[in-house]
Amino acid sequence: MPAVKDRPSVIARGDTSESGSDAKARAQQARDPIAVLIVVPTLDGGAADVGALGLVRILTAAGHRAIVASQAGRLVADVTAAGGEFLSLDLASNNPFRMLRSAAALNRIARARKCDVIHALGRSAAWSAYLAARLRGIPFVTSWYKGFRDQNIFKHLYNGVMARGDRVVAVSEQIAQLISDRYGMPWERIAVVPCSIDFERFDPADVARERVEAMRHAWGIKRDTKVILIVGRIVRRKGHHVVVKAAKRLKEMGLKDFLCVFVGEDRGRTHYTGELWDLVLATGTMDVIRMAAPVADMPAAYAAASVVVSAAVQPEGLQRSILEAQAMARPVIVSDLGAGPDVVLTPPAVPESRITGLRFHAGDDAALAATLLRLFSLPEPTCRAMGARGRDWVLGHFNAPAVAEQTLRLYDEITGREIAAALAPRLRQN
Repeated sequence: MPAVKDRPSVIARGDTSESGSDAKARAQQARDPIAVLIVVPTLDGGAADVGALGLVRILTAAGHRAIVASQAGRLVADVTAAGGEFLSLDLASNNPFRMLRSAAALNRIARARKCDVIHALGRSAAWSAYLAARLRGIPFVTSWYKGFRDQNIFKHLYNGVMARGDRVVAVSEQIAQLISDRYGMPWERIAVVPCSIDFERFDPADVARERVEAMRHAWGIKRDTKVILIVGRIVRRKGHHVVVKAAKRLKEMGLKDFLCVFVGEDRGRTHYTGELWDLVLATGTMDVIRMAAPVADMPAAYAAASVVVSAAVQPEGLQRSILEAQAMARPVIVSDLGAGPDVVLTPPAVPESRITGLRFHAGDDAALAATLLRLFSLPEPTCRAMGARGRDWVLGHFNAPAVAEQTLRLYDEITGREIAAALAPRLRQN
């Protein structure tokens, strides 16, 4: 299906050949609710899972219908509480036969619920959603939350379904550039729509000292210990091994009273977790590494940290943890693949007076160690000012109303409602 912008529109060019009844029907269509079938592999708490929940909240708040098809997970209750309809379906498998069965099931769902759009978040789900959308003849939209590994032709083809959308949503400029470079996609088909942050929850002014002290006590941290917080699933692309090697260098440089805390789950990837523990033992960093379970009180976890680090070794686009850390006025350190300049302001892109964090070359543990030493050597007022600028930055660019407006405008464009909406003023004049 061609993009909406490429479709001819007599109304947009001022052609008055359309009948009054047809024009009124299209204007009414612009006011009618739309139904979006949101397809995601799981609803456990990953970036795509949380993104699906965000779409439900945006759509239902605007009076539209959101139907979510996915494997059941801990976010199901949030989806239904937000007004969405949940349908359990195996969309996490990349078995071709299961994908075909899922495509048939999605086609039936889209027909029964008269869906206007199918929006896929995640590759395995996207293949089934793509087939269903083509069978139904309705628009297909995808959302990219990270840069998938593209190590061979098979992976390139598998990942390529995410570039088959009539519109492709990228959560950052970094990911948008990656999509364009890998698949030669025209920029007019790519929409950059970031995620939003709950600024009421992530507000440092609302985190009591007792909550922070409770978090540090749970981690076994003394009052003067510098906490280097790394948030995210324990997977290789997040670069936890780089942090372990950097911690070894910090110890060799004589830095004392610091602790690296990994907050996240391994989702059954015990092989990489085992590698990490072997590396911790080999580098003699057992005393400065903590692998903590997922934390319920994340605002307190950020408030307890001296710095929040992303050591990602492949493009991450827009990590929610880095946005949340900045919302909590924490300084951040990111690799050049962990976040782009639209997420974290770092030199030399901006002057020192505007930075919200520091950046290092991905995979370079020596550079990470040096960057941490640089941050720890800064005066406390300078670090506080850096954190305050980070909060101001995300407040201005990742707020919920702005993201909701961009998302709804995208659905208007893809369904052709913007054309119908343009008719309304003309009809009122007639």
